[in-house]
Amino acid sequence: MSNFLRSLDISGSGLTTQKYRLDIISQNIANAEVTRTESGGPYRRQVPVLKSVEEKITFHDVLEAAKNGVTINSAYNHGGSRSAGVKVDEVVADPRDFVPVYDPTHPDADERGYVMYPNVDITQEIIDAMDASRTYEANITAFNAVKQMLQQAMDMKI
Repeated sequence: MSNFLRSLDISGSGLTTQKYRLDIISQNIANAEVTRTESGGPYRRQVPVLKSVEEKITFHDVLEAAKNGVTINSAYNHGGSRSAGVKVDEVVADPRDFVPVYDPTHPDADERGYVMYPNVDITQEIIDAMDASRTYEANITAFNAVKQMLQQAMDMKI
């Protein structure tokens, strides 16, 4: 039963992470033309950094597995942890250069007539959004499969 719940937690963390990723992508697209922020310069593209969530194996886990006749796999034994999902570790600013555009009539133009635009590439943002969307859908599929298996297991016990 706990393995089913762990599977739901892992899929749930994937759903949450991809939704957050889509939020960051939307923010980037919305600010793709912002040439002046509160800090004074153009908007800088934001990138979420994802991290695997590790769950430490306890003595109790090993004891329960042995008691139930289940073996802990070698990766589990050697690493001392198991994957428990994914999370957004941090959001960092993309270090790529801003895009200079010649427009001497723009209020943010420099003395040479160039305006620095954000380092947001709309095409890349759309590709990232498609990736996040597909990953979100894959997590929904996995979540629903585990939910269906759990329902079938509960029906068999009755």
